[in-house]
Amino acid sequence: MDEQFILRVSPSVAEQIERLMNESAAGSSSNPDDASLDLSFSEDGRSGTFMIGNQRFPASLLDLPTVVESYKTYDDSFLVKTADIGQMVMVREEDDPAPEGAEYKHGLTPPMRDARRRRFRREPDLNAELVHRVEKDLISIMQGVPVIGSFALPLPHQLPDE
Repeated sequence: MDEQFILRVSPSVAEQIERLMNESAAGSSSNPDDASLDLSFSEDGRSGTFMIGNQRFPASLLDLPTVVESYKTYDDSFLVKTADIGQMVMVREEDDPAPEGAEYKHGLTPPMRDARRRRFRREPDLNAELVHRVEKDLISIMQGVPVIGSFALPLPHQLPDE
C-alpha cells in the first residue's frame, strides 16, 4: 500500500497549486523557482511550513477522527484500495489561527462535523486505583489464589456444599 495523507489548503492556495501543475504538465514554466512545492516540519513533527515558489504558508499535521480509505482504478471498472489515511496536513493563511491539539475534531465532509462528540461513545471516567485493584484481583483469581475482602466472587471449588 502507498503512504498517503490529505492536503487541505485554502481556495487561493489551491488555485496556485492547480496553475503550477498545469504549467508543469504543459512544460511552459518560465522560472523553475516559481515551480517548486516544498513541505517541511519542525522538530515537534506537527507544525511546519508549506512553500509554493517563494510564498510560505504555515502548516499543521493533524490526526483525523476516523480512518479514510483511498481507492484507485486502472480500468474505470474495478477499484483497488491503496491506503488507509489517518492524517491530514492543513495549510492555512498567515492570519488564520493554528488548530488546537493534534487531532482535528471534524472529518473531511460536512456530515462528519464534530465527529468525535457526535458519533463516538465517550470514554468512561475510571478511578485508576480501582482499576489497579481489580486488575490485581483478576491476576490472583487466575493464579488460583483466593481473594479476600474484595469484589471477587469465590471460585467454584470454594463454594459451600448445599
